[in-house]
Amino acid sequence: MGLREFLDWLKKEGNLQEINKPISPIFEAPRYAYQDRRPVLFNDCNGMRAAMNVMNSRETFARALGVSPDNIINKLTSTGYNGEVKHVDHSPMFEVKSKANLSRLPIMKHFKKDGGAYITAGIVVSKYKDMYNASIHRLMVVNDNTLAARLVPPRHTYVMQKEAAAKNEPLPVGIVIGVDPVTVFAASTRVPPKREWEYAAALKGEPLELVTLDNGVEVPHGEIVLEGYIDPSEKVKEGPFVDITGSYDHIRPEPVIHLNNMMMRKDPIYHGILPGGNEHKLLMGVPYEPLIYNAVANVTKVKNVVLTEGGCCYLHAIVQIEKQTEGDGKNAIMAAFAAHTSLKHVVVVDTDINIFDTADVEYAIATRTKADRDVMIVSNVRGSSLDPVSEDNITSKMGIDATKPLKASDKYERAKI
Repeated sequence: MGLREFLDWLKKEGNLQEINKPISPIFEAPRYAYQDRRPVLFNDCNGMRAAMNVMNSRETFARALGVSPDNIINKLTSTGYNGEVKHVDHSPMFEVKSKANLSRLPIMKHFKKDGGAYITAGIVVSKYKDMYNASIHRLMVVNDNTLAARLVPPRHTYVMQKEAAAKNEPLPVGIVIGVDPVTVFAASTRVPPKREWEYAAALKGEPLELVTLDNGVEVPHGEIVLEGYIDPSEKVKEGPFVDITGSYDHIRPEPVIHLNNMMMRKDPIYHGILPGGNEHKLLMGVPYEPLIYNAVANVTKVKNVVLTEGGCCYLHAIVQIEKQTEGDGKNAIMAAFAAHTSLKHVVVVDTDINIFDTADVEYAIATRTKADRDVMIVSNVRGSSLDPVSEDNITSKMGIDATKPLKASDKYERAKI
């Protein structure tokens, strides 16, 4: 199911807004998506169609995966990196070819203090020698054929660019916009090297087709593709940019991407992810849920994990376990922190607590937690650079064991009608 087909499904289900009047990509379209978080398709955004809030909830993400929302974790933990990849000679996104000209695209400027207009849903595929990587990076427009890329150390694109730059070599890249939601998620997930496409195919349950650009980079089908290279030495100031906490990430010198060619479908659909919006949070956070699940499974019987919306789908986790022995709750807390080092607060609950209902989680804390016994605080540890209260990425963390003591479980039995 490509992006078009997914939008058609949203429309059929009555979950897609369509805006037919002309909408500017500078503040106006992002403001609309910010105020109404439902999926939206702008039919005239700088003369082109543009979609936002495509995966705006766990429900729409679950639909893309073909499962119910409470089975997302089972789907992700049971999917390997062994899907089938096919190499093809042509793509629908090759229908219109031209030299790169970013002003033709409805690239959005989202918030007043943004450093510029940003491509936010482009899958950046880079290739160096026998290595490749696919991931999403925020890309700030510098001019009509130049972007500034935020490359985060020590992630794969950053490492590959460093290796190429050490030999004064450009790093070839292809930037695909308007890719199907499952492949976008796969590119947002940290997987073993060179397994992004196999993982996407396994999640989709069907082969993933790749096409080769003139610079040798292989990319999946999309709506628009930009071809170029990361300069080995040139950098520009990138930022500010709003990240998942809704606050501004600061300005840094970042590498420059010089673009040569631009290809697209005859009537392309541009995909923009609203910074700090639900889609941004889900794509950043949900990939960590199976990592936490598998880590906790090594210490006790785990049932489910969710990174909560209130915690930006990144900083707060609820872990549901089937407690086997006393102390399992605290072991689960430590395992969760080890699996996701940016995690800040963890609550561990029993199987009778609905982890998708914050009121039910609060009930568990209220009735099953004794602060001096069940709260763990860890000071001066590595956290997330996105956490506004962290200093040089150093913060404090808290874990709450909100599980019932096994020896007095009858005391905590919840009445049923």
